[in-house]
Amino acid sequence: MTMFFKSDRFKILFFSVLFLLCLASFISAAFALLIGLAFALLIGNPIIGWTQKASKKILALSVVGLGAGIDLGLIIEVGGQSLGITAAMIIFVMLIGFLLGKLFGLARDTNILIAVGTAICGGSAIAAAAPAIRARDEAIALSMAAVFMLNAVALVIFPLLGAYFGLDETSFGLWAALAIHDTSSVVGATLDYGPQALEVGTTTKLVRALWIVPLVLSLTLIIKTPKSAAPLKPTIKIPWFIAGFIALAVLFSFLPSSVSVWGEMIADFAKRGLVLSLFLIGASVSLDLLKKAGFKTLLSAILLWVIVATTSFILITQGVLNF
Repeated sequence: MTMFFKSDRFKILFFSVLFLLCLASFISAAFALLIGLAFALLIGNPIIGWTQKASKKILALSVVGLGAGIDLGLIIEVGGQSLGITAAMIIFVMLIGFLLGKLFGLARDTNILIAVGTAICGGSAIAAAAPAIRARDEAIALSMAAVFMLNAVALVIFPLLGAYFGLDETSFGLWAALAIHDTSSVVGATLDYGPQALEVGTTTKLVRALWIVPLVLSLTLIIKTPKSAAPLKPTIKIPWFIAGFIALAVLFSFLPSSVSVWGEMIADFAKRGLVLSLFLIGASVSLDLLKKAGFKTLLSAILLWVIVATTSFILITQGVLNF
């Protein structure tokens, strides 16, 4: 019997039950992530390769689907107003990140990647910036591990902090979009907070993600690489789900009301898809990944994140950053 519970067949069966459970409306985004983490760390995920690929695809499709339930006018208004806000925060985060990295004596590559991941969009930004600075595999793994751990924490504590301090949905959506690393955690935190928070958070976060293009191009020009290295031709891919999100918002904003009701249905399915993707992200964690985040690396990443979260919170609550 003990051997059965340790078998991959049992683990896959249990995984399937949890996967289906996350389709239930009473399972929140934060709880789905915690279920996935518990499964991966306590039981072990025998199909971790599949869950890593599936989480990215379901997340991207879910973000696209959310666009069907958001009015185009809101996207234009929030997107236009958040351009300057996100640009200023990115410059601020990069500068503080470099200083903290120097203070803790982090390797150059690790320092840059943590700063980029915190400034833009977590793991996606790290993956885009790594080739531009010819980052070593170790630096990529360290920065990815640190950013993922903070994403998981943010998804759980941000809604609690927002409620404790009495943030309205618009303010919370802006705060989450500026202070949480990955798109998945931003959407997950705002999804549990309220519909307006979700709209503001998602739109602002996607605008923030677009800054990866000029930032990576700047790194390519600024960061020195060995003379013996071959000339670098940066290839930066803008996430396709951003275009899909906008396309569905445009489509359903101009359709007759009798048809646009389908947009709300698509958006509702997308919200459950997001919950599923967060479960899969949690289930994709391994103990090896967590062990890779060394003390200095993790402490530097935590301090940078706390500074960003605190600064943006103060600026928003004091009315300096608002819509």
